[in-house]
Amino acid sequence: MRVIIAGGGNVGSYIARELAADHEVVVLEIDPDRVEQVVTAGATEGGVSWMVADACEVSEFGQAHPETADVVVAVTGDDEDNLVISLLAKQEFGVPRVVARVNNPSNEWLFNEAWGVDVAVSTPHLLTGLVEEAVSVGTLVRLLSFEGGRARLSEVKLAESSPANGKQIMDLNFPRDSTVVAIIRDEHVVVPRGDTVLTDGDEVIVLVTDESEARVQDLLVG
Repeated sequence: MRVIIAGGGNVGSYIARELAADHEVVVLEIDPDRVEQVVTAGATEGGVSWMVADACEVSEFGQAHPETADVVVAVTGDDEDNLVISLLAKQEFGVPRVVARVNNPSNEWLFNEAWGVDVAVSTPHLLTGLVEEAVSVGTLVRLLSFEGGRARLSEVKLAESSPANGKQIMDLNFPRDSTVVAIIRDEHVVVPRGDTVLTDGDEVIVLVTDESEARVQDLLVG
């Protein structure tokens, strides 16, 4: 897989290092001093290529050949730049998958298909969701949004009163546009199957849409 990362700060650098072992990774960074620092430190080893380029400019972005990329990740510290990069990646270069970082939570509503964003990651919202998930029982907590917010990864810790307790997943009749992704039970991950029986205390991770969220809430929370 070929991945282009726009933004060579701490976030972009970390993502590049994590992906480099298994994928071809190119990092675009507008600050030449930052690129020189990385090259000098030897951080380009392991398959990561660094380029001095402004990914908001079509000509400079094009130097990385994004038309051959499988994924573009826009993780600069500026939401406006991340939106422009996402739009260029999708409309000018036809990148199949665009992931964008949301720095200011109030801007998250902009990160949708109209701007070329397939997945928007808002760190403040994600942290809030994880805190809620850690302390909440019997509440469906949103963790991550996809497709402009129309699809969401959510989690609920089943309470004693949950109508799903003691039932197999296939007997709950989840909506067609929702699915149980994973179950965390006694600190172990359980891969869900149709005959998996849910029980009190299970942390159930589900993928839901706007249309299915209320029904999933009824099934797992009541």
